[in-house]
Amino acid sequence: MINITIPKLDVTITKQNNPELSNIYGFTDFHLIPRDKGGIFMFYNNNQDLLFVGKARKLRQRIKKHFEDTVSPIKMHRDEVTKIEVCVVEDPVHREIYETYILNEQKSKYNIDKVFYK
Repeated sequence: MINITIPKLDVTITKQNNPELSNIYGFTDFHLIPRDKGGIFMFYNNNQDLLFVGKARKLRQRIKKHFEDTVSPIKMHRDEVTKIEVCVVEDPVHREIYETYILNEQKSKYNIDKVFYK
């Protein structure tokens, strides 16, 4: 049996209601997400249910794209996202393994690829 340990969280940001500061989709701390680092990210709703898991070579750019892109798997559910967690993982093979493991262990709601728990 293979034992996989999810990496420690490097950044957690939460959505603010009516933020006074400049924000991206209600996340005033979006600037804390690394710009030029690779890793995995997880979107949660206000009930702490895992909505989506993804990986990226450049985290901030990829996460932002999920809120702007017309083909994103969460395009119809963007308003549900209230928390974003980020783990910096530079190795692309490790990112792939962690993404698949997390979305199947925690049963991500909106991931459609790499799902084994149907």
